[in-house]
Amino acid sequence: MIVAIVACEIGFWVLLVAGLAARYLLKARALSTALLLSVPLVDVALLVFSVVDLRSGGEAALGHALAAVYLGVSVAFGHRMLTWADQRFAHRFAGGPPPVALPAKGTRERASHERLMWLRHVIAYGIAGLILLLFAALVGDADRTASLWGPYRLWTIVLVIDGLVSFSYTARRSISSAKER
Repeated sequence: MIVAIVACEIGFWVLLVAGLAARYLLKARALSTALLLSVPLVDVALLVFSVVDLRSGGEAALGHALAAVYLGVSVAFGHRMLTWADQRFAHRFAGGPPPVALPAKGTRERASHERLMWLRHVIAYGIAGLILLLFAALVGDADRTASLWGPYRLWTIVLVIDGLVSFSYTARRSISSAKER
């Protein structure tokens, strides 16, 4: 299962770079579009592989939990990752404008950005949780799927810490605003 996750991660970046190279280096817009539209198919392939593995009697393991995490993150952050890569590729190879920088620390915009990134994290977490529930339902045996939830519990702690850090930007901004008054 870990091999499938690694293969899908590699596939994601290969399709992304190939799509951007077709767009900016080869000027092949149709090929670029086809390659970039294929990127989400990597996620579908991983989901199908995981479901088939579990339905055929495969033991629910860490790899399945990581597949759910990968899929949640990919759905919640995938478009943002594509945009990030596109800006850099366009700047480097096609004379495009410099990539958009993060808002400066201590600004209202940065605090908003951090909250929105945490919200994406919550969405990724929720999607992964739904996928884990799907995997558990497919197996139909709580004892055989108990190992799926260990990484998710760890992720819960990470999500809470990320939330505290993200909202600290808002708290710092509020404190700074209060001092200025």
